[in-house]
Amino acid sequence: MKWENNRQSDQVEDRRSSSGGGMFGGGAGGGRRVGGRSVGLGTIVIALLAGWIFGINPMTILGLLGGGGGLLSTQEQTAPAPVRAEKPSDPMGQFVAAVLGGTEDVWTAQFQQAGAQYQKPRLVLFRGATPTACGTGQSAMGPFYCPGDQKVYIDLGFYETLRSQLGAPGDFAQAYVIAHEVGHHVQNLMGVTDQMEQARRRVSEREYNALSVRLELQADCFAGIWAHHNHKTNNIIEPGDIDEALNAAAAIGDDALQRKSQGQIVPDSFTHGTSEQRQRWFRKGLETGSVKACDTFNARSL
Repeated sequence: MKWENNRQSDQVEDRRSSSGGGMFGGGAGGGRRVGGRSVGLGTIVIALLAGWIFGINPMTILGLLGGGGGLLSTQEQTAPAPVRAEKPSDPMGQFVAAVLGGTEDVWTAQFQQAGAQYQKPRLVLFRGATPTACGTGQSAMGPFYCPGDQKVYIDLGFYETLRSQLGAPGDFAQAYVIAHEVGHHVQNLMGVTDQMEQARRRVSEREYNALSVRLELQADCFAGIWAHHNHKTNNIIEPGDIDEALNAAAAIGDDALQRKSQGQIVPDSFTHGTSEQRQRWFRKGLETGSVKACDTFNARSL
């Protein structure tokens, strides 16, 4: 990936020197908070891996099914003190800032075309644990997005998990993770997150899981939109990059993770979509570059 062609964002908060210890001593954060929790791409990944490695029921770790407290308590939603954004000086931090800068340019243009103004999210780099407006973020949760403060949280140790434990290496796979989480920010600006919060109070757990799948697949599609337009302007995609993103999407499909962690799949408990679905919707965004094409909520087939 030719990420050096991207403008580096000035919306990065580097808290790595002040963060506390976490469950795995270093992971990455990314996702979206709905119903008082941050739940996203990384949360399910790490929880299922923990269940697989330590023999713990992943649902116990997540606390999601049955209305448990989850990894972020609803009683901890206190915004942390403002931190001045700084561009990181290390190569990985610069990579993250460049990917974030690319997402900013793409979504600023998309919102302008729709007659709206894009509000840039901040991206927080941390180690172990860090305060957020959604509660205490931890490395064990993986990457997540908190709508309460409009920030994406990442412990870069997650990329090692993605590479070594999930078999999804590569810088474009790492960029896909960031673009997916920024996709949740776009959903928040569009009002989709609020609609999900309202739906949580009206529907059954099974129905909400199905809606959550559509939410996550739309974020995958939005990641594809980033790749489509960022490549058009900055020629970022190199041979093998798309395969890296598709491999990452497959590695974190609900069916793949459940099969790996518990030996069987339970479709009613899916919250992110199957490997095939995640690949399909990322590719749809990549090929079309169209927000309208990413309307997973009205799609008859996922």
